[in-house]
Amino acid sequence: QVQLVESGGGLVQAGGSLRLSCAASGRTFSSYSMAWFRQAPGKEREFVAAVSRSGGTTYYPGSVKGRFTISRDNAKNTVYLQMNSLKPEDTAVYYCAARLGVYHNLDSEYAFWGQGTQVTVSS
Repeated sequence: QVQLVESGGGLVQAGGSLRLSCAASGRTFSSYSMAWFRQAPGKEREFVAAVSRSGGTTYYPGSVKGRFTISRDNAKNTVYLQMNSLKPEDTAVYYCAARLGVYHNLDSEYAFWGQGTQVTVSS
């Protein structure tokens, strides 16, 4: 099992940047594929980004491609989400998730979740 804690959320103006962090417990962190999801009020949870166990492969949906970057530092047991050119529609609670095995873009495939961090983008 792995415990996940997100941080780095806040209020920013449109066009600004934020860097989210997800700190994971356990010495087997590199066995987990990692992902970020987000959920806005009244909407379903949405896939944002995923990274392979080694950090060598990433995956993004079209809504964030070119603006967001996921990365990981296995020595620090930490996953990051760098968010640039933020838009008001990016406003949501952002969640970190982990899965034993290869990454997916479906939230049902992830067994371990953090408690989320709020990101608000003003116009």
